[in-house]
Amino acid sequence: MKVFLAGIIQGSIPKSTIHNQDWRGPIREALSRHLPQAEVYCHYSCHPASIDYEMPEIRATLSDGIEKAAQSDLVVAFVPSASMGTALEIYEAYRRGAAVVTISPLSANWVLRVYSDALLPDMAAFEDYLSSGSLQRLLESKKRSD
Repeated sequence: MKVFLAGIIQGSIPKSTIHNQDWRGPIREALSRHLPQAEVYCHYSCHPASIDYEMPEIRATLSDGIEKAAQSDLVVAFVPSASMGTALEIYEAYRRGAAVVTISPLSANWVLRVYSDALLPDMAAFEDYLSSGSLQRLLESKKRSD
């Protein structure tokens, strides 16, 4: 079971800086508790200095992340505010058949509504979603539709 951890890095910050990335740990821990067989891939962990990349490396890193998301069985996306890179990952993953679970307060956002199999408002709702067995049911339904 391949899981791609997607989410906001730079978002709409106009300067060359990033959002706090402390949301990644709690999501990994929740997945470890409820989906222990998961191989969780975090593109940011492989590219923590990507904000300083030059254009050829930016293009390659962005493309690689989108492709890795698309090849996953599950994408878990953290989107507290708009994130264009995450939108690309969600779109391509959903289009290629991955299950997409998004944690975001942006419940009216069309991209998140259309390309998320589950759109949850916060981490507590994500934890409840995992505990209730809803993720397992989603993954089973996606498997059957392949």
